[in-house]
Amino acid sequence: MALLEISGLSKHFGGLVAIHELNLDVFDGEILGLIGPNGSGKTTLFNLVTGFHKPTSGRVKFKGEDVTGLRPDQLARRGIVRTFQALTLFRQSTVFDNVFNAFHMHYKQPGWKAFLHTPSVSREEDTFKQRAMEILDVTGLTAQKDKLAGSLSSGYCKLLAIAISLATNPKLLLLDEPVTTLSPDKVEMVMEVVTRVRSAGTTVVTIEHNMKAIMDYCDRIVVLAHGRKIAEGLPREIAKNERVVEAYLGSMD
Repeated sequence: MALLEISGLSKHFGGLVAIHELNLDVFDGEILGLIGPNGSGKTTLFNLVTGFHKPTSGRVKFKGEDVTGLRPDQLARRGIVRTFQALTLFRQSTVFDNVFNAFHMHYKQPGWKAFLHTPSVSREEDTFKQRAMEILDVTGLTAQKDKLAGSLSSGYCKLLAIAISLATNPKLLLLDEPVTTLSPDKVEMVMEVVTRVRSAGTTVVTIEHNMKAIMDYCDRIVVLAHGRKIAEGLPREIAKNERVVEAYLGSMD
């Protein structure tokens, strides 16, 4: 059974059909690339899966449970988390504090104990501090931990966004253009981290326009055009697919 099952999913904005009767499975432990021209429905699909939009029709199942139409916070608690093209960072806080503060979803102690800073709260905070350092290590940000987020290069900002997402303990991580606009060395840096994230047990779906990153690091690729799936398969199969080349790859550098 697939980790994520999308069946007959459609989204209409008035007369505009953004997603049309899409069927798509995401399997546990894979890195799935989602590509297509601008306006093909990629980000809308992410918004549907993560609860930022409600579908016009169709169903979304996660780990066998129907999660169609649930709120983003409800889906995040079940393990579906996403990043955004426009990074949301606390730029006047340190890298460490950005990650540590993302653990708020997992606090088990009631508010009055936090106010009094009881021993149980202190123990919980110590646990989250340790986990934050582990995430910084996985994402290659340990050396940057005391720097202000606003002082980071674009590549490290992308890594920090991934690190913040990992603090929510996702089972499925949706990355929206994690390496677009980055230099080749930073692309490799970020995609190596994505590979480590997958190895640690998180399934990844990534929207990306950088075809080298998609072809080199994804296990499987799905191609959208005009809100419809026009192809899916292994990278080498997608690269040779005439319909994909005509609709998308042929226009890429």
